[in-house]
Amino acid sequence: MEVTHQLPGIQRLSWVRNAAVRSGIITGIYAASLFVCWLLVANHVSALEPYAGIRNRIAVAAMIFLLSIPLLRFRREPAKMFLSGLTAWTLLTLTYLAEELHYTLLESRMGALHIFILGGISYGLVAVFQWVFLLCARARQQHMTQFRQSHSAGERSQTR
Repeated sequence: MEVTHQLPGIQRLSWVRNAAVRSGIITGIYAASLFVCWLLVANHVSALEPYAGIRNRIAVAAMIFLLSIPLLRFRREPAKMFLSGLTAWTLLTLTYLAEELHYTLLESRMGALHIFILGGISYGLVAVFQWVFLLCARARQQHMTQFRQSHSAGERSQTR
């Protein structure tokens, strides 16, 4: 029996054929929901104001966890990793842009374009590093395989 690991809600996106885009969409929806909840709690729950630092650290940790889903899911496929991450980050950026309309001081901290560039560069760097790592690992594996084959062929010729 084969076990498949799927994110909750991914069945509703079965019409999207590309797994990277599908995973990016669902991750983006999760991240956008977390961001909206974070803003609502920060701006409308005054009882948590003394704990703003802790609240923000927890929200950032949850956001990092959510946005690392594409990195972990497509760790062996850097192009899909980048596509999935950029899709999720695009949805988060669109949510940020929509929230800028309601919370006017949000734009003074960082604009939506800056947010998008930050995510695109971050996912791009991780994907490039992963691609280079996989190239090095594959080259090392091929070298070791060739070394073992030539070494075992040398042993056979010496025993004859």
